[in-house]
Amino acid sequence: MNLLPKTSEEFATKDYWNKFFQKRGKSAFDWYGEFPELCGILSKYIKTKDTILNVGCGNSKLSVDMYNTGYNSITNIDLSEVVIDQMRKMFKDQGKWIQMDATKMSFTNEEFSVVLDKGTLDAMMSEEGESQMVREYFENVTRVLKNGGRFVVISLLQAHIIAAILNFFPINNFLVRVIRCREAEEKTASTNDDKTSMPVFVIVVTKFSKLPTKIFELSNDGEAIERLPDEDALTNSILNIQRASIIRNGLIRKNSYDDEINFDLYRQNEKTPRYSLYILDQKSSKNLKEYAAFIVPQGRETEWLFATKQGRKKLLESAQHSRLAIVVMHRGQAYTTLDDIKLEINETVKSFAPRGVKDLSKVPFLSLGSDVGRRNVIFKGTSALSGDFVVEDVVSDSDKTFRRLIFLNNQFVIQSEALLKKIKKKTAIDHSYLSCQHHVYMILGLLMADTNGADNLVIGLGGGGLLMYIHNFLKNTRMTVVEIDPEIVRVAREFFGLLEDEKRLKVVTADGLEFLKSKRDEKFQSILFDVDSKDQTIGISCPPREFLMKETLAAVKSSLLPNGIFVLNFVCRDASLRASTIKEITEIFPQIISYKLDEDVNEIFYCFPQKVTNFNEMFTRAGKKLNSLKRDTVDLEELIEKLKINS
Repeated sequence: MNLLPKTSEEFATKDYWNKFFQKRGKSAFDWYGEFPELCGILSKYIKTKDTILNVGCGNSKLSVDMYNTGYNSITNIDLSEVVIDQMRKMFKDQGKWIQMDATKMSFTNEEFSVVLDKGTLDAMMSEEGESQMVREYFENVTRVLKNGGRFVVISLLQAHIIAAILNFFPINNFLVRVIRCREAEEKTASTNDDKTSMPVFVIVVTKFSKLPTKIFELSNDGEAIERLPDEDALTNSILNIQRASIIRNGLIRKNSYDDEINFDLYRQNEKTPRYSLYILDQKSSKNLKEYAAFIVPQGRETEWLFATKQGRKKLLESAQHSRLAIVVMHRGQAYTTLDDIKLEINETVKSFAPRGVKDLSKVPFLSLGSDVGRRNVIFKGTSALSGDFVVEDVVSDSDKTFRRLIFLNNQFVIQSEALLKKIKKKTAIDHSYLSCQHHVYMILGLLMADTNGADNLVIGLGGGGLLMYIHNFLKNTRMTVVEIDPEIVRVAREFFGLLEDEKRLKVVTADGLEFLKSKRDEKFQSILFDVDSKDQTIGISCPPREFLMKETLAAVKSSLLPNGIFVLNFVCRDASLRASTIKEITEIFPQIISYKLDEDVNEIFYCFPQKVTNFNEMFTRAGKKLNSLKRDTVDLEELIEKLKINS
């Protein structure tokens, strides 16, 4: 199985190729390989009985080696009279040597069954853009080739070169097949000081009198041939192979990376990823082994250890290898056994080994057990606001089953989670379980506000786990929850056990901001924001930016009772953006107290409409109330120590 990576557009760009050729000059064409590396592929498409034209022969010994192997009908041409004289003197009995312009060939029509080009097209198209010279070259090749003949091109296939080939030959009844020559790459890597290489391709375009349809084929391993639907699919596959090589070269050159590198792996001709790969390094030491791969069981990819940079860094340290490749499986793909996965990704994983690993046959595969993991999708849906989503049941390593809501545009993040339990052989939601640690600290805010008998407002429903927990264990608390997405409300009711209560738990489907403005005359003991942002470009994942505007914050403050509290679930990865947000909030609220969770990106802000002086006492009292529930507890001493006061 051939797996191809897709990465950011910074790879395989014009700048990269410019640097490649500037650095290597004429020696760049040594990367194409000679006959020992190319013969395995060439022998499949060029037979000893063929009449062969070698175009732009230069001083390469490729055709001489072919002649000595039994290819006795070879004509070599080159524009340079000097090089032709040199080759004729050295190898006069090993083929014909003629000075000729490849764009103005004087041969008769259909004289050759094979036209061979090793690097000539690449040299001719050293600049981007399809020139008239290239078109004339292709027209001459077409004219001198017999019907059923092959134009065999050995190339590094920059984007503008594959574009030129695809713009001309398919519409002129040529079948296009591209074969990757790994032997040439391995030879180059073994001889280069830095052990790097670039993919070398053999393009075979076969002439027909008439083709009923365009045909495009690709072999990434030199053996298996895959048929692709169109020019774009072939171009993208080639580009992705090149990107993988550039990533690999970067990893080879550097012994360590400060940050992880990640990309998706695709099967050829598929638009959805099969795996995600994360490559991490740590400083080598005598106690560390060289390289390993870790396969994350499906259903576990959303856990902190695998879904966050901090978690993956922790996994790297505990795996005790200098480099770790973390492999994540994707939804919508079928996986059988762990052994089958190892077999499928083995070659890809080996290609990213650090420089100096001598025996790649012994790269260990690590995991959490011998199972690929279980993920049972029980519902697929689409929200007008959040896009496609799934509700799935996942079994953990402790054999507990969790129900999860996942938005597919951010599929490594759990939107909502609930623990399932059995009641009289039926499956039900365990509302005593809080899946999100930040919910514990949001409840702490409720308890500080002493909500008995007062109204409380929550904006953001998700699966409703926070609300059902409050409803079940804080019996005197009245909640109104506002959710903008009717599809999420339906999912919470049907799959996460949300039960409304006219007296104590009301669900309103509306825009939370508009709801706040419409309730200016109502007062709440507490207001909680637990809303994710759909815009991932601004550095704040929760809440949306408009929820932090001064107008919104002022509306929140005016809707609170004097001794009330505003509890904000805040997720921000930008320190300067966090500082500016706190500044804006403190312009409305005279005091903010924040608590940052250790293993989560969440930070809880407790915002007070009036100055608080006895916050230690207040938090201790609320913490004791929470701990008395004997459900989810907090370490009071640690809590008080880690609170940050922003006034």
